[in-house]
Amino acid sequence: MKVFQTICRQLRSSKGFSVKPAALVDFSTSSYLCGRKKKVNPYEKVDQEKYSHLVQSVVSFKGRAQTPESLLEEDALLYGPVSKSKSSKQDEETKGPQNWFPIFNPERSVKPNTSGTSIPLKIPLQRKVIPSVTRILQQTMTSEQIFYLERWKQRMIQELGEDGFAEYTSNIFLQGKQFHQALESILSPQGNLKERDENLFESGYVESVQHVLKDVTGVRALESGVQHETLKYVGLLDCVAEYQGKLCVIDWKTSERPKPYIQNTYDNPLQVVAYVGAINYDANYSFQVQCGLIVVAYKDGSPAHPHFMDEELCSHYWAKWLLRLEKYTEKEKNQNIEKPD
Repeated sequence: MKVFQTICRQLRSSKGFSVKPAALVDFSTSSYLCGRKKKVNPYEKVDQEKYSHLVQSVVSFKGRAQTPESLLEEDALLYGPVSKSKSSKQDEETKGPQNWFPIFNPERSVKPNTSGTSIPLKIPLQRKVIPSVTRILQQTMTSEQIFYLERWKQRMIQELGEDGFAEYTSNIFLQGKQFHQALESILSPQGNLKERDENLFESGYVESVQHVLKDVTGVRALESGVQHETLKYVGLLDCVAEYQGKLCVIDWKTSERPKPYIQNTYDNPLQVVAYVGAINYDANYSFQVQCGLIVVAYKDGSPAHPHFMDEELCSHYWAKWLLRLEKYTEKEKNQNIEKPD
């Protein structure tokens, strides 16, 4: 014991170190206990038999499998119902248009009239005060779409510079224009052989859509203008033809990135259904279209992604288009009110 006290005294005298003796210190040997009684472990007083039964009952309990729904139910019982608030994007998706107008014309036949001329229609686009489909979509982009578009633009400017970015966008526009010219020449019955530029047909975009063109027949319109007299908008559609036996409004798109799903095409489905709805009520067209097709072609010649839109899917996107149209109308109305006389 003296040796232990001496060690403690030396440790207390050391700089920056202190040791307080414990309130209770027990020393025991094999033959006797020194000082006070041994401290009792509180767990020794527990009914071990009863506790073991409890553990066994909990471990061996087999209830129904937990699912996200069951967990939410348990949380609601324990903590009360959760107060949920919808985002503005969710509100737009759930609400419907105030002024509904059907996409399909009940007075027009679905079956194409094959007795007429085989030359595809090419109605000139009437440039009026009526807004175009492209303008309506551009003016009603969501804040999220505007953010990502601006971020992409700034990133490209940082990489290419102002002049380089202007040249890049100009080249993209030119390549898209040449791609559409090549497709118009390919799909036109007369072939436009005199004006054909072989360089157009050697592009990767044309190579990309070859497997899609095999399923395209019965071309009814090419680069043709449409106008919706009731809803007051115009547009220039790429093509109306049969794709795998279904009459479609076909929209040809170019992309530098793969777009394997229709969700990757952003507002392109709205553009297609806007043309479908317009052509079904335009007096320049005697037939009715009930399907759409978005074809995304790639510059490297890899197989294009065709996104087919049946009647149900067209109706789904038509409701979204009507909402964008109402948003545009409301925006233009507010701007006119704010303009001074």
